Amino acid sequence: MDLMEMWGILGPGVSGAVFGAGWWFWVDAVVCSSVKVSFVHYLPGIFASLAALMFNCVKKEDIDYSPYEEGEWRLKLWLFLAYVVSFVSLAASVGLLIQDSIVKSGPSVWTGTAGVLQCVLVLVSGLIYWTSHPE
Repeated sequence: MDLMEMWGILGPGVSGAVFGAGWWFWVDAVVCSSVKVSFVHYLPGIFASLAALMFNCVKKEDIDYSPYEEGEWRLKLWLFLAYVVSFVSLAASVGLLIQDSIVKSGPSVWTGTAGVLQCVLVLVSGLIYWTSHPE
């Protein structure tokens, strides 16, 4: 059994574990928060999960990397939008972390940190699944 075959077997499980860990950090922060966490704090994690789903809808073999042929421009546009959504969700979670550290009446800094961890782990899990999922 070679390394790629082993990665194809273990990769989706690792991806699911990383995804679950990301959401576990967020649920822990919301449950342990002393103030009510607003719905705006939930949005980066929701959009990160949506972005991971978006770029996992594309098969690797369908991507044409030739710069001179028309290729599947819709596929490339879809991937571009998926990565834009993922980076915007990551930026939003960092912005909420900064806001949580400045404002004393809002959620704690742990809530903002957990939001950043959630986005990073969810996006990493999506990439792990995309690279390990068999064609």
